[in-house]
Amino acid sequence: MFLDRFIQYIKFEKRYSPHTVSAYRSDLDQFMNFIQDPGQPITHPQEVTHHQIRNWMVELMNEGFTSTTINRKVATLRKYFKFLVQEGVIAINPTSKIITPKIAKHLPVVVEDARLTQMLDNGEVFSDDFRGTRDKLIIEMLFGTGMRLSELLGVKDADINLYEGTVKVLGKRNKERIIPINQELLNLLLKYNELKKSENFSNNSLALIVTDKGANAYPKLIYLTVHKYLSHISTQNKKSPHVLRHTFATSLLNAGADLNAIKELLGHANLSATQIYTHNSVERLKSIYKLAHPKA
Repeated sequence: MFLDRFIQYIKFEKRYSPHTVSAYRSDLDQFMNFIQDPGQPITHPQEVTHHQIRNWMVELMNEGFTSTTINRKVATLRKYFKFLVQEGVIAINPTSKIITPKIAKHLPVVVEDARLTQMLDNGEVFSDDFRGTRDKLIIEMLFGTGMRLSELLGVKDADINLYEGTVKVLGKRNKERIIPINQELLNLLLKYNELKKSENFSNNSLALIVTDKGANAYPKLIYLTVHKYLSHISTQNKKSPHVLRHTFATSLLNAGADLNAIKELLGHANLSATQIYTHNSVERLKSIYKLAHPKA
């Protein structure tokens, strides 16, 4: 009952995305299943203790979950119990005594933009039919705008302004932003739209990216498409859509773009989330220094 109230709260009042709501529900269900004792079932949230939360964190560590994932799951619990305190359901938040594990800082994984551009310009990599054009559009949209996978799935045909050269994106917390589109991507969009019309799909989806049968694209389709084509130019293990987002931001920063402008393009809520890309630029400068400076 209380869990359902919380889900309704984040879904309709906080207006979290369906993906975020699903993740919150999954985390909370996982925790509730862990603490349930058949001999002494928990019937009210006030019975949950910080000891149980710590035991769950230890269990997650033993199962091989990363610190990042554990912190995210604990953050879900914090929000849930904070909601219950605000609603007067419980008096004390059991997560207040919880210290989460430190997260090792990792630089964003990127691909070499020159090799990526070369692949996109290679006429032999992508076929000229609908599927090949759509696949190329997926890569070009992610690399050319820096949008998230979920944001690309949410883009509709009507969100593309061909005259102004922009795309309207609905990001986290339902925050809209406008991202400019380069001329090459605009030309590709025109070609894709013509091919999509010629397919005469029966369901008339409003989404920009659709499947081979004209239905709304789904996350796995985008992921597999990106993984397939990044395998042509990268040997690193991570070949996800987010790698293209990282590459977009890093390329802009290396070219001298203002950090605040990159923040707006990415849809970050604060500058600290964008500053991680400066580390990639520092590493690049170090490598250049080592190669070029006589004292290096």
